[in-house]
Amino acid sequence: MSVLAAIAVLAVLILVHEAGHFMAARLQGIHANRFSLGFGPILWKYQGSETEYAIRAFPLGGFVGFPDDEPENVYPPDDPNLLRNRPILDRAIVISAGVIANLIFAYLVLVVQLGAVGIPEAKQPGILVPQIVAQVSQVNATAEAAGINPGDLIWVDGQKFEFSINEKNSQSELLATTSGQPTKLVVTRNNEPIELSVTPQTGGYMGIQLSPSVAAAAGIKPGDVILAANGQNFGRSLKEEAVLRELIRSSSGKSIQFTIQRGDRKLSLSASPQPGPDGESRIGISLAPNGPKGNPVVYRRPQNVFEIFSLAAEDFQRIVILTAQGFWQLISNFKETAHQVAGPVKIVQIGASIAQSDITKLFQFAALISINLAIINILPLPALDGGQLAFLLIEGIRGKPLPTKIQDGVMQTGLMLLLGLGIFLIVRDTANLEGVQKFFR
Repeated sequence: MSVLAAIAVLAVLILVHEAGHFMAARLQGIHANRFSLGFGPILWKYQGSETEYAIRAFPLGGFVGFPDDEPENVYPPDDPNLLRNRPILDRAIVISAGVIANLIFAYLVLVVQLGAVGIPEAKQPGILVPQIVAQVSQVNATAEAAGINPGDLIWVDGQKFEFSINEKNSQSELLATTSGQPTKLVVTRNNEPIELSVTPQTGGYMGIQLSPSVAAAAGIKPGDVILAANGQNFGRSLKEEAVLRELIRSSSGKSIQFTIQRGDRKLSLSASPQPGPDGESRIGISLAPNGPKGNPVVYRRPQNVFEIFSLAAEDFQRIVILTAQGFWQLISNFKETAHQVAGPVKIVQIGASIAQSDITKLFQFAALISINLAIINILPLPALDGGQLAFLLIEGIRGKPLPTKIQDGVMQTGLMLLLGLGIFLIVRDTANLEGVQKFFR
């Protein structure tokens, strides 16, 4: 059922996108003779007075068809309500309406989520530090044989793994809380998580020397709760994490004074963020809402409708900015980030996992994917809405459209490339599914 829920979300988002194009055309009196959800063979169709509505076999997209260039076009070539005969602005509205519809839908989904589910906040004040990061400085033969290399980053949670710092050389030994049995260890190498299996020796020794992070050297430990930083207290709002991240990011080389809750004790510790390989300042901690393990978040009722719309707008802005930054990183650093591109199978897998763990989080999932669809479609690439808008821009500059042969050639080439990429992602993501990998073992 969780897989069906994820597929339903994607289908709704595609429907919203195509409905945007369709409504923008019909509200302007422009002829639209086809409205299709999906591609391939027709599973169901209904012939309206002007438009054929259809559901097709492969729900990986959809389209709105216009009679302009179809052989069975029943309208005269100079009909002012044919899309090609409309002014550039009218056509631009139709082309961009799908993107606008996805953005509006994403915002409304966030509004519905906050109104129906409530506003999430941590059960307890402060920000939890579930893990501390440390860099591998040296490994023995056993750890090296397990695949661990100097320079790898290891997240230490204080439960499966722990370490203590040697004050003389600022190095430490990674220890497992169990010994004599294989233990899964996740390291980060070139920004990619790698899962390895290591068998700790007696006492939990793993043969891994660490160079502790700034936070570890400052005395911050997994399980600590940050109550304040530079005098700014942190409450139960989930926005506090973003506030702390921004403080760390903007304080490179400057000391930050932390108030830490550790069990029954309150501690005052200081740490100076240092730039990482990407230039981003950090101290080497992960952040999470403060509350019982596995269920740290509660939902409260909104105070009024204005709070709902205001918080939805903030969430919407945050998701748009993060998504845009993600696309920029993909474009500017494609070689290192290309493996992160997900196809329909991976998206459904993520959605199914979310639906299985907490069905209410499908609202956020729907909003995120809807915004992603909008940004992808507005990119100036052939066969996408942005590519068609680029043709309109060229037409506006030239005073006449590009020759039909050029437009058709570019669009068909772009469509083939996109289909090829889609097939590749489907095959790759399907092959990476746990069930498929087990089948071939």
